[in-house]
Amino acid sequence: MKQESLESYRKKRDFSITSEPQGKIDYPDELISDKQIFVVQKHASRNLHYDLRLEVGGILRSWAVPKGPSLNPKDKRLAIATEDHPLEYARFEGTIPKGQYGAGTVIVWDMGTYRNMTMKDGQVIDINQALNNGHTSIWLEGKKLKGGYAITRTGRGWILVKMRDENVDETQDILKADPRSALSGRTIGELAEN
Repeated sequence: MKQESLESYRKKRDFSITSEPQGKIDYPDELISDKQIFVVQKHASRNLHYDLRLEVGGILRSWAVPKGPSLNPKDKRLAIATEDHPLEYARFEGTIPKGQYGAGTVIVWDMGTYRNMTMKDGQVIDINQALNNGHTSIWLEGKKLKGGYAITRTGRGWILVKMRDENVDETQDILKADPRSALSGRTIGELAEN
C-alpha cells in the first residue's frame, strides 16, 4: 500500500480525537491475502447510509451507498466513490465525535470475502484495473450478502446492482430484516448508547 493512497483519508481526520484507525504505511505482501475482504458499514452520520469497502492492493476502495445494498437486481443503487480507507477500518465500530469528518455511529453491517469475476476475452481482469476502467463484477461471501454484484461507473457516478443468481430475493429488504452488526451483534442505537 502506498502512503499517498491514504493521504486524503488521513487529512480529513484528527486521530487525537477520533478512534478511527490511522492505518499502517506498508503491508508486507504476505499479509495481503488472495481471499480479499469486503465490508459494508452502516453509518449514521448526517444521513444514514452504508459504506461498501473492497480490499484492493492492501487498502479498502470505498463507496457510500445512500440506500444500501439490495438483493433485488431491479434496484440500481447509487454508489458514491469516497477516499481509500486502511485495511484496519474493516473492523471499525464506534462513534466518530462531533466536529470530525463523518461524525456519527458506525457498525460493521456485513463482512466477508469476495472474488473478482471481471472478465475480458475469457481472462480475469485485475480488480484495480477493472475499477479504474469503470466496471467490475464480484462474488460476495458475506454473513448477509452472497452472490454476484456489479459496480459500474456512469456519467452520474457509480451504480451497485445485484446480479441474477440463486441469491436473488425480490421480496425481502435485507437492510430492515437484519439491521444488526455482523461483528458485534449490536444495532446503531445500542452502540451509540455506550
